[in-house]
Amino acid sequence: MVDKIGKQPGGPDHAPDEPLLWPFTAARLAMDACFWWVERGRAEQNESNLAWTTPNRVALELATMRLRDCSQRRSGQPVLVCAPYALHRALIADFAPGHSVVGSLQDGGIDRIYLTDWRSATPSMRYLSIDSYLGDLNVAIDEIGAPVDLVGLCQGGWLSLLYAARFPAKVRRLVLVGTPVDLSIDSPLCRLTRNAPEMVYDQLVARGGGNVSGGEMLRLWSKAPNRDDIVAALQRDLSDEEGAALLARFDHWNAETLDLPGAYYLEVVNRIFRENQIAGGSFKALGRTVDPKDVKAPVFLLAGLDDDVVPAAQALATAGLLGTPPAFIAAASEPSNHLGLFMGARTHAHAWPRIAEWLRDDLSGVLARSA
Repeated sequence: MVDKIGKQPGGPDHAPDEPLLWPFTAARLAMDACFWWVERGRAEQNESNLAWTTPNRVALELATMRLRDCSQRRSGQPVLVCAPYALHRALIADFAPGHSVVGSLQDGGIDRIYLTDWRSATPSMRYLSIDSYLGDLNVAIDEIGAPVDLVGLCQGGWLSLLYAARFPAKVRRLVLVGTPVDLSIDSPLCRLTRNAPEMVYDQLVARGGGNVSGGEMLRLWSKAPNRDDIVAALQRDLSDEEGAALLARFDHWNAETLDLPGAYYLEVVNRIFRENQIAGGSFKALGRTVDPKDVKAPVFLLAGLDDDVVPAAQALATAGLLGTPPAFIAAASEPSNHLGLFMGARTHAHAWPRIAEWLRDDLSGVLARSA
């Protein structure tokens, strides 16, 4: 049963303060950028010098990503964590001990885990589209060995859903965490995206030389995350020595931004957020129109009750769009904001063990009863 969702915080004019995961919807920011004509040099996107929490190796180098292998064993059902491709790096899925999706899945008995480590867009990548990312995701899954269990985080969630609808035989189970799919369900994010003039987004791409600059987005945003925001995201006190180290690590991670290909960015804004093509069943993925009802695999949905980026009502409404029988849809909601779903200590103590258990569960009994 899908959890019942209460009233979401904020009034009709409330807008999310968190810029961390939604550069594609930052309409206010985009409008500011249109009039921000002071030329300044753009910092180069260097490799991160933040260490990964979980030991891993690069299993595959692709144009859009490095496929990271975090496996403890070579055998067993593979899980691929599809990180958000937005403003920040994939370390969001492996931030720190007790704050790591990869680590929590391992603690829950999942031995084979892979992670999409998306690359920052270079000038040569400016024409890459959503199809480019779906294509490389397909190559990665073929390399791992299908079928996989696909765990999609935020934007990585709708990409995972598209993939599961396009290649249903290659996805055994699907987990969607804080994932926006049906954008007809009102949220401050959707409202901002719909109301901004189209030229706003075109101008952002033009200013980035064909890409959207993550660094510029971060510099222009009017409200950087403060200590209270970070406490809410990590869901722990930061006053001790370990907390101080986490605070410094968060600040470092937050400053390491990714650029997005302009073509990809505009497709996300227009096809997904403005036209709602995924929920409407009209999204063409790698040459074929796909519909969420094409997904028949078991699905787990996780939402944050305090999430104003992807409200819980929106995240859980995906259940009604799928072709998955209701008996195979699990759902949970946590008292968490958006980032807390991926980084929060409380969420990792409560929700992620349940997800790991669900991935390991034998559903053959449910299959037999529903046949």
